[in-house]
This record gives sequence, C-alpha cells and structure tokens, in this order.
Amino acid sequence: MTSSSGTTDIGRHFEKGKKIRRRRRRRRRRPGRGAWAAAARGPPPTSAAASAPGRPRLRAGRPAMAGAGGGGCPAGGNDLQWCFSQVKGAVDEDVAEADVISTVEFSHSGDLLATGDKGGRVVIFQREQENKSRPHSRGEYNVYSTFQSHEPEFDYLKSLEIEEKINKIRWLPRQSAARFLLSTNDKTIKLWKISERDKRAEGCNLQDEDGRLRDPSSVTALRVPILKPMDLMVEASPRRIFANAHTYHINSISVNSDHETYLSADDLRINLWHLEITDRSFNIVDIKPANMEELTEVITAAEFHPHQCNVLVYSSSKGTIRLCDMRSSALCDRHSKFFEEPEDPSSRSFFSEIISSVSDVKFSHSGRYMMTRDYLSVKVWDLNMESRPVETHQVHEYLRSKLCSLYENDCIFDKFECCWNGCDSAIMTGSYNNFFRMFDRTTWRDVTLEASRENSKPRASLKPRRVCAGGKRKKDEVSVDSLDFSKKILHTAWHPAENIIAVAATNNLYIFQDKAN
Repeated sequence: MTSSSGTTDIGRHFEKGKKIRRRRRRRRRRPGRGAWAAAARGPPPTSAAASAPGRPRLRAGRPAMAGAGGGGCPAGGNDLQWCFSQVKGAVDEDVAEADVISTVEFSHSGDLLATGDKGGRVVIFQREQENKSRPHSRGEYNVYSTFQSHEPEFDYLKSLEIEEKINKIRWLPRQSAARFLLSTNDKTIKLWKISERDKRAEGCNLQDEDGRLRDPSSVTALRVPILKPMDLMVEASPRRIFANAHTYHINSISVNSDHETYLSADDLRINLWHLEITDRSFNIVDIKPANMEELTEVITAAEFHPHQCNVLVYSSSKGTIRLCDMRSSALCDRHSKFFEEPEDPSSRSFFSEIISSVSDVKFSHSGRYMMTRDYLSVKVWDLNMESRPVETHQVHEYLRSKLCSLYENDCIFDKFECCWNGCDSAIMTGSYNNFFRMFDRTTWRDVTLEASRENSKPRASLKPRRVCAGGKRKKDEVSVDSLDFSKKILHTAWHPAENIIAVAATNNLYIFQDKAN
C-alpha cells in the first residue's frame, strides 16, 4: 500500500497570503489609523526583520503569549547567540543505514536525551553534573545507556518485512527512581524501564558468590545478606510489549496527561492503550473507507493535549487538522474542531497536494496553541480559531522553484518535525544542507543555522546562514543550486526548560546551547 508515503493522497494547498500582504502595505501608507490598529500590528519590526525572507505572516489581534519573556523563560532563537556544545556519532563518510538517527526526545526534566536509529537501537545520554571549576559552564551529555529496542521481523501472513527502525520515543513522567519510555517501530510498541544498580547482595543462604544455587540441605546456619557497593550498572528491561493492534505503519505515539493511557496512530486508525494492559486497545479514530479505492487521505501525526486528557488532535495528508473530544463519544470519527487554511486557487499546482501534507503536529506547552509543519512552512494555530493559522513561517520558500527535481528524487516526501522552546516563545524545525531554522514569536525574527563539524570547536558561535534563490550571490550566501539534499535535518528537540537544542543530522547528533551561559 502506497498511502503511507503520501504518494496517492489528495491534498490541499495552503494560502500564500498575497492579499494579506497587500492590505498590510496599504495600512502603512495611510496615516492616522488609530491606536487600536497600531496595537494590533504590534511593535514595528527592525529593518533586518523586515527584509528577512522567512518573516512570519501575523494576524491582527493576536493574543499575548503566556510566558513570553520574563519568569525565567528561555529567550527565543534569534535573540540568542547559539554556540556549539557537542557532537555524537562517527565521522565516516560512508554511513551505514542502520546508524541513521530516526528520532530525538528530551525527558521531562531535560536531564536525559534519547535517540533512536534505523537499526532499532536506543541510545540515552545523561547530562553530567556541572564542573565546579567552571561554574558558568553547563554539564555535557554523555552516554548513559544503549540497548536494542526492536529487531527485524517478518509478517508471514502478508509476506512483508517489518523494519527495526525506531519511529518515535516518548518519555513517561518520572514517578520513582527508575525512568520509563515508550519506543515503537512500524508495528510494535514497547515500554522500557531504565534503572540503576550500584549495590550487590553478598552472604546469601541459597546462592554462592558466583551465583550458583546451593543444595538447601547443605545450609547449616542462616545468614543475613548485606549490600556492598559496586560499579554503577544501568539496566534497560522491557516491561510491556504492545503488539498486533495496527495493520498499517505506526507514525505517532503520545502519552496522555493522566499518565495512565497513551495513543498510537497509523495511516488510518488511532488506538487508545492503557499502560498496564497489553492484550487489548480501544480504537478511537478510524478513517478507513469501505472501499480502499475511495481513500483520499491518511493520518500523518497525532498528539494528546498536554493538560486535558480527553482532547487529542490528528493531522492528515490533505493539510487539515482535526481536534477530537473523547467525552462526546467513544469513537472520535466526528471531530469537535476542524482546522484548515483556505486554498488559493491561483497558486494551485501539480505539487500542491503533496507539499500541503502535514508531517508533524505539536501542542504548545500552555495548551493554547498548536503547531503544524508541512513541506515548505510552519504554522501556528490558535485552538479558538479554526479558519486560519495565526502565524505562518516560511521555512525554505526558495525551494518552490525546485519542486520538480525534489519530486523526482523523492525528497518532496521528506517528513520534517518541529518543536517548541520551553515557554512557547520560539519554534524550531529542520531543512536541507544540514540547515535548521528558528523563529522567534515575540520579535517576529528568524535565523538559519547549520549543523556542521567544520564549526565544532567548543563554544564556537554559530554564524547565521543565508540562501540565495537567484541573481547575484553575496559572499556569505549559499546558492540554492548548491544545496545538498542528501543532508537533511528531520528530527530536532528543545530542552524543556533551558536553551539547549539537539539536532539529528544523518548519523550525528549535534547539541547546541546559548553562549550567555
């Protein structure tokens, strides 16, 4: 079935916003519009922001964002001076397919950082304690645990190979000394327990020092075992295996705010699981038509609301987002809210259906907004306004003229993820040529940075990069024709409380931080 790649889906194209920009220009020409119009437009951008090609399209009357500045909230992407911190991974030019990183996820505290790869392995990095000799330097992330989460399998009924690739990792909130995470490949979800052991028992009655069992008849006296210290050992053990519930490939898992249930989504269905029950799940969304020839869209991503355990959203290959409330009915085929941007007929093309497909959807930490990523842009939606997004940020609009070649080399089907910073004032997403983009929602500015080993000196500042779409290229610009589409950043993660970001570039994991600290 080719629906998982999106090649047979019927999509819709997002609005380019030409009329809005024309109205904005007319407002600037008319003096004396009054205080309300000035307040709705917000503070005037600087000349650098006005000339930036990826300046977000903002709507008048946008509500103020909670936590935007102050209160210990991390600043946005463009006001910071980002610097190199670490890079993990081999330097080999011939990268094995199994070593390619397929997901990145910070824990809720940010002390642990988990990555999954196409070889089915999970690598967890732990943040070390800050060095007392350098009180202003942050602790580095070092390998904490590595384990094989999934193995390749074969479905004999359908004669299909099941890849071991880790599609998603989600941490559970910490409730004990041990940590728990969910990892999934295309078919099977596993709950892993990550625990530490730094003591061992000695002086057992029925077991000798080598671990061999003794004959109970040889025991003549009872001894009280004592615990002795040993080298720290980190153990990863599978506690639950959730299998045989998805016919199609799993693309999303999301832990509910009740900390007892989670959802898993494939191309056509969304299931609700209890963390303690592995042999059954509840189907809450099913968009499979009676006749598969009538299939027009597939589910691309799904997520639970961060605070309301009854609310979830899922996106589709048509560029639409549906919000469901599980209180209304057990089967959420009927959505509560439907988010879709009107299509501009004048801009419709052969590629409109493909580039409008939503590859990722994320709720803001406050729960007021949600963010969606399609091929060319990132959009921020207010949950109280379904008709259009409140912000549209162009990620790499210069690729619009390259869509034909991107279609031929299948890059147009790449699924880019996006993430919020800790207080929802900035967002980040990836692009090609190992570029990644940051958009500051408070200053309306953006920046393009590059993950590269050429600038991998400790605390070396990252220089903003610019792409020249045509005409005469400046010295510090990169021509769009020289971009390397084999180098792409699909997976990114932002520390939940600090300005530390993790960027996956093929088989390398780059960690950057703000230079102020």
